[in-house]
Amino acid sequence: MAHQARGGRSGRSRVQLAALVVAALFLIIGVAGFIPGITTGYGDMTFAGHHSGAKLLGVFQVSILHNLLHLGFGLVGLVLSRRLAGARLFLAGGGAIYLALWLYGWATEDESAANFIPVNGADDFLHLGLGFGMLALGLLLSNRAGTGGALDTPLDRP
Repeated sequence: MAHQARGGRSGRSRVQLAALVVAALFLIIGVAGFIPGITTGYGDMTFAGHHSGAKLLGVFQVSILHNLLHLGFGLVGLVLSRRLAGARLFLAGGGAIYLALWLYGWATEDESAANFIPVNGADDFLHLGLGFGMLALGLLLSNRAGTGGALDTPLDRP
């Protein structure tokens, strides 16, 4: 039964696996932001600022700083996913950070100097979804779900 609760053969819990997957996605997104073709307007990419003309998948405004933040966030997630508490911190804390980024993007005009990362409306919706999704995974994912045992509560978790 402990084998199932740990998330299968890998010895990782479900929350650790979720953190690992999310971290890997951030790394992929960070790398993709530097690939011409996947990122349109690649020649118009700036280090930072709202005037960067590059868009990941032609939709999400990116800059060198934006891509580096994705890569850094992914690397932090890989390191934190090695431990149960770290995985929860990455997912729940990262979710809170992305909700703050959503508020930042929502409150900042696209053409404002305060939009230094930069983010556009599509990024704002993505950050909202990431924030709630990561927060839910970090706070609600139980190691005992599906094992026939009682679900734990967030306060009981190590």
